[in-house]
Amino acid sequence: MTRPVLRTTPLAMKQFFLTMLGVFAGMFLFLVVVPFIFIVVAIGAASKEEPTPRNTVLELDLREGVTDQAPNNPFAVFGGSGLSTLQIVDTLAQAGEDDRVKVLLVRLPEAGITPAAADEIRQAIRRFRASGKVVIAHSQGFQPVGATVSSYMIGASASELWMQNTAAFQLTGFSAESIFLGRAFDKYGVNAQFEQRYEYKNAVNEYTQSDYTPAHREAMTAWMTSIYTSALANAAQDRRTTPAALRTSIEAGPYSSAEALQRRLIDKIGQVEEAEAEAKRRAGRNAEIMEFGDYASSQGARAGSGRSAIAIVGGEGAIMTGTGGGADPFGGGSSIMSDDLAEALYDAIEDDSVKAIVFRVSSPGGSPEASEQILAAVRAAKAAGKPVVVSMGDYAASGGYWISSEANWIVAQPSTLTGSIGVYGGKFVLADALGRFGVDMRSLSVGGDYAEAFSPAQDFSPAQRAAFAAQIDRTYEEFIARVAAGRRLPPARVREIARGRVWTGAQARQIGLVDQLGGLEEAIAKARELARIPTGDSVRFKRYPEASSPFEALSQAFGVSGEAARVLVGIGGVMNDPAAEATVRRIQTERARSSGASVLADQPY
Repeated sequence: MTRPVLRTTPLAMKQFFLTMLGVFAGMFLFLVVVPFIFIVVAIGAASKEEPTPRNTVLELDLREGVTDQAPNNPFAVFGGSGLSTLQIVDTLAQAGEDDRVKVLLVRLPEAGITPAAADEIRQAIRRFRASGKVVIAHSQGFQPVGATVSSYMIGASASELWMQNTAAFQLTGFSAESIFLGRAFDKYGVNAQFEQRYEYKNAVNEYTQSDYTPAHREAMTAWMTSIYTSALANAAQDRRTTPAALRTSIEAGPYSSAEALQRRLIDKIGQVEEAEAEAKRRAGRNAEIMEFGDYASSQGARAGSGRSAIAIVGGEGAIMTGTGGGADPFGGGSSIMSDDLAEALYDAIEDDSVKAIVFRVSSPGGSPEASEQILAAVRAAKAAGKPVVVSMGDYAASGGYWISSEANWIVAQPSTLTGSIGVYGGKFVLADALGRFGVDMRSLSVGGDYAEAFSPAQDFSPAQRAAFAAQIDRTYEEFIARVAAGRRLPPARVREIARGRVWTGAQARQIGLVDQLGGLEEAIAKARELARIPTGDSVRFKRYPEASSPFEALSQAFGVSGEAARVLVGIGGVMNDPAAEATVRRIQTERARSSGASVLADQPY
């Protein structure tokens, strides 16, 4: 039997090469020329300072979501990234001292907001109100999605809380869902072989279980209860009622807007345009509304003054070895790259004007090697006589706690998710799953037996599993040692409270993992104290790492094909979709895990 053969004619080859040339020319235009034009336009637009009206209403829209820290990449604007928690805090501090800003109008999200971010935004709003200014919050409803109680807590901190007439008040509690793949993996022949230290290191469970284990259920219920209780207490304080009364009223819902008003859960019913009109009336004659981001851009970050400086070093995202900064060149997502963050800390150390360092950490974890590199820089700062105060953001769990553990002082929000002192690692064996579809996977190796330990073609051998388990044990003991040294706790006590368990900031303070509850402002105040800067002296703020120039970011974005593809996605607008963002970040995490054997955590539980 003659096997069919595809023959290529010279004409066809010519057409093929012409087609490929056109494709590459189009890709170059789309990936290089078009982004460059966008960058030039964006820079030009950003350089035009929008004047602040004499009577200004700042409109803070929280519906787009917030990151913990502003991305260093100038391309982030194209990915739809919005404000950051630290930017909101910084800008409200400046607005509170600006006589032109009379009123703050807050647009609340219908779903939940990250609890720790909500804590910090609430505190900033309360400081703004303490300057004698008005805050009006408007909601188009509270939907039972995520930590809606945190969104309500922000609204409760306003002078007046409005709700649209057709909106529903469906805040009745706090729920969270987990997806378990154990039965699906069994059905399709995927063998998840993992080691975890210990029973509360629950990231593994999604691959191996079909339901919550007792430890998983216990830990999640505990930190959810802590967040819920804290948010209710704060909201009750701001609404001038008791936590018990507020809880009873909320949990008897859901309500219509009229019923919510009757129960004094809100203050007024009206469309957002009516709330805007009221805000302008309260601001004074000829008042104008100014978008929060425009005002923030016109003001810039707080610089301060004085001979002494406090360095603010920030890191957000999964912790990985190497350099490269933003994981999302055209989005707001980022990773903590150990080379970059360590260098930022050393830059602050070498600056003689810097007397103390505030280290802002918002990370669910990552590589133990990368975490240790960053922690070594923290030790170097302390050895240089520069106190390090950690300010925890949304998360400072697992690797996020590793890099924080030896700071002079740790400040966390009541709802920060921290701890998770543990480690896990392993692999997926895919040979059986692929074999069911007629795909045969085989492996070859040279060298020792451990060379193919992480091959997805076969199970761990007993010797390989034992060697890997020993490695996991070593990493766990190293983690325990760092926490014990940093927190001045006996190793036995650390093992007791560790075991991979996640704690809220409020819980962590009770067991000695955190020193103080609060946000960036409290961390700065403590840094001043530890550096012995006189109370009456002004201080300057220096921020590290410095933001990349457009040309540096362009080089990083197009350095490899994967980044170029990511840019393509960003420009195409896909990254404005939260589901797409979550999918891409999950893929990035799995790609990072595949390059190493152990991970402290990629999620805070």
